[in-house]
Amino acid sequence: MDGMPAMIGDLLLPMRRRFLREAGLGFGTLALATLLGAESRAATTAGHRATGAPPHHAPRARRVIWLFMPGAPSQVDTWDYKPELQARNGQPLPGADSQVGFFQTSGKCLASPFRWARHGESGTWVNEEIFPLLARHVDEMCFIHSMHLRANNHAPAAMELMCGLNRPGMPSMGAWLDYGLGTMNADLPSFVVMHERKPRGDDQIWSAGFLPKSHQALAIDARRPIAIDNLALRRGQSLDSQRAELDLLARMNDLHARARPTQADLAARISSFELAYRMQTAAPEALDLSRESQPTHDLYGTADAKCGVFAKQCLTARRLLERGVRFVQIFAGRNAAGDGAVDDVPWDGHSNIQTNHRECGLATDRPAAALLADLKSRGMLDDTLVIWGGEFGRTSDSQGGMGRDHNPQGFTIWLAGGGVKGGFHYGATDPFGYKAVENKVHVNDLHATLLHLLGIEHERLTYRHNGRDFRLTDVGGAVIRDIIA
Repeated sequence: MDGMPAMIGDLLLPMRRRFLREAGLGFGTLALATLLGAESRAATTAGHRATGAPPHHAPRARRVIWLFMPGAPSQVDTWDYKPELQARNGQPLPGADSQVGFFQTSGKCLASPFRWARHGESGTWVNEEIFPLLARHVDEMCFIHSMHLRANNHAPAAMELMCGLNRPGMPSMGAWLDYGLGTMNADLPSFVVMHERKPRGDDQIWSAGFLPKSHQALAIDARRPIAIDNLALRRGQSLDSQRAELDLLARMNDLHARARPTQADLAARISSFELAYRMQTAAPEALDLSRESQPTHDLYGTADAKCGVFAKQCLTARRLLERGVRFVQIFAGRNAAGDGAVDDVPWDGHSNIQTNHRECGLATDRPAAALLADLKSRGMLDDTLVIWGGEFGRTSDSQGGMGRDHNPQGFTIWLAGGGVKGGFHYGATDPFGYKAVENKVHVNDLHATLLHLLGIEHERLTYRHNGRDFRLTDVGGAVIRDIIA
């Protein structure tokens, strides 16, 4: 009983600042976007920047949209035209290696079955059957043709591309950005993922890993009628009564947390309650596509059965970025029936690359092109970095006659906006598009470059875990300065 008055006094104290001061000491170098009050507050902790503080240098990009194509588009059927491959269809592929793919391939060249043409002032070769609309934007795109990874299966490759290493438990790029730069709008999450089907590897791809769970993504499943659970008030409840409940809960959690200062996940849970409270107003408005004009819906194709789901996701992403969400990642699905590739890896064209990629193009080309046009018309493309690509590429030799197997040794991604050179091509694969041979780019280099564009020096963004300072770029990474405008 002697300690009861002190406990009551503690409950009545202004606990939020005290919580940040005392519990924060247990979070190492965490830049915690603390959300423990009706108004947003920024917390500084030992040795790291507060949310909203300046980055390491002036950023070229403030926000990111990553258009992820699960299943891995074929580089030689999309953006990496190879006349030599076309000319030697059916002949032995020089350097064919049965260890490259995941299954068995023929070792014989498979020419691209699509129509190609040059587009834009840059004269960029594009498969115009798959990308008739994206082809109009090649002068805004910066192509990296020499990407390569270690993993040759979908889940570990996606983890490697997103997290820098191909093993579970590592933080993804979106989580690292939230940790390093914090939030631009305390009423919405900083990191949002959208998907139609969870891609291979699911939550591990966008995991916060060993970072505090306050940096975890908000994942929105397009199949669900309610985008975000638990935002609606209970029947008969008001915002004021809910605010009172949360204040009491916060005081109780504070007392619990002060006795356990190393439990960062507890702080993340408290934070999630407060964020959900503020999202009750901000999120429904941000996700309400009925507020967009009919011409905008027509541009994206939200009513088109072939691409409607991806169109709504791209339009939602633009709305989220307008409202301060920093990192949005869309894992594209496929609306059309396929050639046998399963839903969670729609670009996985093992049996017939022509049928598979044509259908995936119908599901993604129009919305992606609309997103670029929309961002540009609103003046957002200059400081928004758009990324397009899959988890690896595909083989230049055939599998099962008309298909292509996995190929992590050489593939293409493109970037647009956000400080990169438009109409620019970096790196190269061999004459058959089989392996990266010129200015090879590993994911650590890609991440170093993306962080640099966002104002972060990748070697300084670290988090101590199990006695080691980890970073997104592991122990490698070099900024690709040639692609920066």
